[in-house]
Amino acid sequence: MALLVLGILVFAGIHFIPSLAPGLKASWLGRLGENGYKGTFALLVLASFALIIAGWRSAQPEFLYTPSLALRHPAMLLLVVAFLLMVVSSRNSRLSLLIRHPQLTGVTLWGVAHLLLNGDNRSLVLFGGMAVWALVEMITINRRDGVWVKGAAPSWGAEIVTLVIALVIVAVVVKIHPWLSGMPVV
Repeated sequence: MALLVLGILVFAGIHFIPSLAPGLKASWLGRLGENGYKGTFALLVLASFALIIAGWRSAQPEFLYTPSLALRHPAMLLLVVAFLLMVVSSRNSRLSLLIRHPQLTGVTLWGVAHLLLNGDNRSLVLFGGMAVWALVEMITINRRDGVWVKGAAPSWGAEIVTLVIALVIVAVVVKIHPWLSGMPVV
């Protein structure tokens, strides 16, 4: 469980730097340059994912609560919406005109959906931890950035492409989920 917690802390810590420690980010940029900063950031994120996966696989699950079978389908729908929001974050979409932080909202929904489906300690640590991080990150970014300036709405064709991309990603995640987590999609 220690590796799982460490991975989440590294992931959250590295992502909090731009919003909570802009001086540290500026220092890092000054020493490494833009590409060096981005490269180091990416390597630390990858390292956090490796720690999270290793921690997940090595942690012995202990059940804390029994998820309701009635929540299976709503949770799966929540996961599809979560992935759609994550895709929207990198593309112009009408959803991004309604939701200031679609990717972080998607991570929050992803975490909540997994907590509805899984009642064990490692799920609570991973999915609860990531959902809390995403919520706190939204607050810190809002404080840093101030007023939300919305862009223009894209064409409906672009919206359809975004939806198709999200559905393809969901299909890929469903396929690789057993390999990543050791658990099939419910």
